[in-house]
Amino acid sequence: MDDLLIIFVKNTIKGKVKTRLAQDIGDDQALLVYKRLLEKTAAVVSEGQFAKWVFYSDQIEENDLWEAGIGKKLQKGSDLGEKMANAFKDGFDANFRRICIIGSDCYELNIEIIWSAFDQLKTHDCVIGPANDGGYYLLGMTAFNDEVFEAKDWSTDQVFPQTLESFKSQNLFYHQLPELTDIDTLEDLQKFPQILPNLNPINNWKI
Repeated sequence: MDDLLIIFVKNTIKGKVKTRLAQDIGDDQALLVYKRLLEKTAAVVSEGQFAKWVFYSDQIEENDLWEAGIGKKLQKGSDLGEKMANAFKDGFDANFRRICIIGSDCYELNIEIIWSAFDQLKTHDCVIGPANDGGYYLLGMTAFNDEVFEAKDWSTDQVFPQTLESFKSQNLFYHQLPELTDIDTLEDLQKFPQILPNLNPINNWKI
């Protein structure tokens, strides 16, 4: 198999997931939102005929919602860039030819977009899916490339443009996917009322 999808997830620990969102809806509801996002992500990727590795933030969980036979690993590194770089390196060391990485924050992500990303990697060096917050929800490459993950202002709106600069400075041929929404704030969540129909913000005036 030539294609590998890497899925970065956080362990479902109250107070450690969706912390920005929790400021407006509380830790309990934020945890529930994250669990719903994980369920949606797992359902989407289960449709794909490609190898899949889940990378956990804190500890590997054996009995959870991921399909049987999926690879399970632990994120390694001091920041998000180093963790993603190490995951890609593991994948290319295992002789995969095309690797994409996604998180678990994008409710709009579907299997067609993931298939499109792998398809674009047959004719491009890289593929990237911009998120509404200035980051990206998907990144794909055909060869390991440290520079794509270095000197980035992680968790800011500069990640996507800085990554494009890395592509351009190395003359990499890349394809850009449609922009989607990462759910990190109350405003993001309100675009998708089906995730938490009984949403009860701490500050009701924000509705």
